[in-house]
Amino acid sequence: MAQIIVPGACSVAIKCKNGVVLGNDNRVIWGYTITNKNTKKVFKLTDRIGLTAYGLVGDFQIIVKILQAEANLYKYRNEKEISVRSMAKLVANMLYQRKLFPYYVNLAIAGVDEDGPQVWTLDAIGSLMPEDFAVGGTSMTMAVSILESEYRKDISVEEGIKLVEKTIRNSIKRDAMSGNGIDLLIITKDKCEEKSIVISEFGE
Repeated sequence: MAQIIVPGACSVAIKCKNGVVLGNDNRVIWGYTITNKNTKKVFKLTDRIGLTAYGLVGDFQIIVKILQAEANLYKYRNEKEISVRSMAKLVANMLYQRKLFPYYVNLAIAGVDEDGPQVWTLDAIGSLMPEDFAVGGTSMTMAVSILESEYRKDISVEEGIKLVEKTIRNSIKRDAMSGNGIDLLIITKDKCEEKSIVISEFGE
């Protein structure tokens, strides 16, 4: 049986008192080779909902396209934006339907709606769990250690941006499968902002 090589990642999403922050690195590997140094792994699904991914690039890219289309259809049919919980449940159902031939992904959905900031984690077969923060990828062990130590439930978005950057920056120092840069998605009730950070201290 052929072995499936899953590229690395440092996927992070945290719930703040006034929004959510999602982040991920930019590196894609295949075996012992870096195949791309500028791959997007954090995506805006709507103006209030985002997704961060770990897994096969083609799998999470097609999931994102489907979810963006479903969000547009929901808005057209119901004349309102889909809620974060509904989007998370939609993803969970989609992954569960494919459990015998799964997408090779681990995802986190985060966003802000009338119920406030939310973070939901999903595994490859659609297990859905609400969390204060979510981590995934080959850097997960190091990332969760930093978050367990420094995350607070009353953290502000401004503090959250710094914490997510610190978590990813320090985690990828010890993980050869992730690196090269950081993408952030910051969502509050007022705006949705994307930010990219180039990492140069590793000679990359």
